[in-house]
Amino acid sequence: MDSFEQLSMFGEDEVKDESADKQPLSAQTGFGDALEQYLAYLKLDGSSPHTIKAFKSDLNLLGRWAGFDTPIGEFSTQTLNRFLHWMLTERDKPCSPKTYARRVTTLKHFFGYLHAQEAIRRDPSAGVIQKSVTSPLPDILLDAERERVLSVTQALRRHAEKPDARPHLLITLLLDTGIKKSETMALTPEDIVRTNPNEPILWVRYKNPKMRYKERKISINPSWLVTLDEYLAQRKPEGVIFDCTARNLEYVLRDIARQAGVEQRKLSFEALRWTCAYTDYVNGMDEEKLRQKLGLSRISWRDTSARLEQLREQIEGPRAS
Repeated sequence: MDSFEQLSMFGEDEVKDESADKQPLSAQTGFGDALEQYLAYLKLDGSSPHTIKAFKSDLNLLGRWAGFDTPIGEFSTQTLNRFLHWMLTERDKPCSPKTYARRVTTLKHFFGYLHAQEAIRRDPSAGVIQKSVTSPLPDILLDAERERVLSVTQALRRHAEKPDARPHLLITLLLDTGIKKSETMALTPEDIVRTNPNEPILWVRYKNPKMRYKERKISINPSWLVTLDEYLAQRKPEGVIFDCTARNLEYVLRDIARQAGVEQRKLSFEALRWTCAYTDYVNGMDEEKLRQKLGLSRISWRDTSARLEQLREQIEGPRAS
């Protein structure tokens, strides 16, 4: 059950391009004005507030170094490389390899945007000096490990002296939907849409209006409803479905990992989210649909999709060309 619906951040009559009343970008546009339009574009494109804040900080640093009035057409690859050299070796504040890599990504996205808008003839960031930072690949459950885990949770659900549906409910939810820890903790029974029992829907919602762009609907397996009803009858939670602390659920995952003989790091909220993403990825889900299912911005998806492909090559080996 892989279908879902990405919800609009705005109503149909509310969508407004914040840069619509500004002058079109050109090579003569000042860096500061171009930055303002770029940040408006990121917001409308669904980038997270964290991403926008980080990119704004990186580009403000470039603006202070080069001058906010500098026309964007005057930025060359040499200019950007001088800026990066200054940032690494001459600036008072040290720049870690990870921060350096992020700032290079920021430059590439910003000037790539300007080039795509035909404001500049060439993208000066294409040749900037990149210093790669190797991040470890995420942990995921392999098929055999998944089977052992679900065997344990089913036993606790059906054959224990005191049946407990919670471990199976939690783990199958995360494996099927890939939602985050915070999203899991916020779920209420009202977020489970049962209008069509054969095609139930999980509605991921946010109270904070600034996070509404992450809201989405994800189809869930009808069998999960059976487990949910068992759990609700057993525990009778009030308000949210999991009316305990996130730490309590982490202890549940830890205990299941021990019983299943699985490394604990492979049975965390993050690892189960990656397992869901990897499963959908290798099963051929459309990448745009998978991005939206996970609630990721297009910028975040670039890194995620690259890491998923690296995982595939690590597990399955390189694909024949």
